[in-house]
Amino acid sequence: MRGFKILITGPTGQVAAPIARALAADNEVWGIARFHDPAAREELEQAGIRCQTVNLAAGDFAGIPSDFDYVINLAVAKSGKWEKDLAANAESVGLLMAHCADAKAFLHCSSAAVYDPPDDEPRNERTALGDNHKSMLPTYSISKIAGEVVARSMARALGVPTTIARLNVPYGDNGGWPFHHMEMMLAGMPIPVPPGGPARYNPIHEDDVIAMLPKLLEVASVPAVTVNWCGEQTVSLQDWCTYIGELVGKEPAFEESGQALRGGPTDVTLMRELAGGTTVDWRDGISRMVTKFHPELVRA
Repeated sequence: MRGFKILITGPTGQVAAPIARALAADNEVWGIARFHDPAAREELEQAGIRCQTVNLAAGDFAGIPSDFDYVINLAVAKSGKWEKDLAANAESVGLLMAHCADAKAFLHCSSAAVYDPPDDEPRNERTALGDNHKSMLPTYSISKIAGEVVARSMARALGVPTTIARLNVPYGDNGGWPFHHMEMMLAGMPIPVPPGGPARYNPIHEDDVIAMLPKLLEVASVPAVTVNWCGEQTVSLQDWCTYIGELVGKEPAFEESGQALRGGPTDVTLMRELAGGTTVDWRDGISRMVTKFHPELVRA
């Protein structure tokens, strides 16, 4: 992607920051967020991103242009407060789409957390939805489902081509869930796992997230298209923690808990058709992540 004017929400986030930096190399990129951390804002601005302070939930876009070619909505709230999270994760989607109604495409980042608490069968885009993350994040799944509904409604009402992409465990050199597991292991903390068999997911490395963006924007449509955004390899939480432990010389301790998230594998069939496949092997991606944060611990 070159020569476009792109708006990214939540650019200081784990997923959004590397996307914003990558796109800023050849495009005019604007980032909007609350920017509570001045250092994070400065780092983005040094990468060429034009940062503006905006409260998305309030929908006040004064001073923000509306003539963006593409809008990539990656902002997320996980406060656990219903009014706040519904406003930030759902209402803001409609307000932003109304502000940027002439965009060529709108990419709304959702989550595999919208699926009904799963079993071992991969979730496809037609699988039942439900309160997947209630045990850990009481507002998350429901507010993300609400955000998808708002995006679909506004796509139809405004004629904005839209893609709704459901991420499944994004990770990389900017962190992610495996990073937090690594830090728990190094701190001697047990890692909660659900009772029963391995908790399987489809982790996707940030390199693949960035590489798939142009195609996800290209396939945006009215009505909106919904697609899983995930790695092609199905990996258990136990396996990636064990591998991290091998890299840093620390054996993970697992603790069964009824409050732990159950596995959530996702089907990649539609993703392959619309946006292509992934290329980063999960072991390579995990190794890079561990080396980035703890090079002193990685065994040669």
